[in-house]
Amino acid sequence: MTTDNIVSQALAEVKQVLDAAVPTQVDAMVPRIRKAGRIAVYGVGREGLMMKSLGMRLFHLGLDVHVVGDMTTPPLSTGDLLIVSAGPGQFSTVMGLMGVAHDAGAQTMCITAEPDGAAARLADQVIHIPAQTMARDQTGATSILPMGSLFEAAQFLFFEFLILRLCDVMGRSPAEMRANHTNLE
Repeated sequence: MTTDNIVSQALAEVKQVLDAAVPTQVDAMVPRIRKAGRIAVYGVGREGLMMKSLGMRLFHLGLDVHVVGDMTTPPLSTGDLLIVSAGPGQFSTVMGLMGVAHDAGAQTMCITAEPDGAAARLADQVIHIPAQTMARDQTGATSILPMGSLFEAAQFLFFEFLILRLCDVMGRSPAEMRANHTNLE
């Protein structure tokens, strides 16, 4: 298979996932994010990197957002939101953090490829991104991309589309977002 064919197939796969997820799932996230006091984001591995990218963009929008594990992450409580990624359906840390958030009165949102998974069943809101993850890469793999790369690539673009929607709903301009970008680079 040529590089051109690989690129074409991978892009077609990502487009198919986004076509299935974006129209309904992006708008489903907006009200809960806008209503939240504090927002904390969490994921493991490469999903964790995508969650950090979401956290950064939510911060650029001017929201009170934190990445779980950073030493400056405050406690969550009633009115707050924990957004987690559990592509394959569950991770022990995700499940534990969701329990802590619920005990503190916070709401939880789970982004997953497995809407019937354990993490989704525990969440107050489930966002379904129908893409191959590592949970299915050895049995029934359909993506040319390795392991969970299709889910992670779709997450990145999905989150950018979410940010565009939030910009529109919140009336934020690119200049306002840029003003929140760090100058310590």
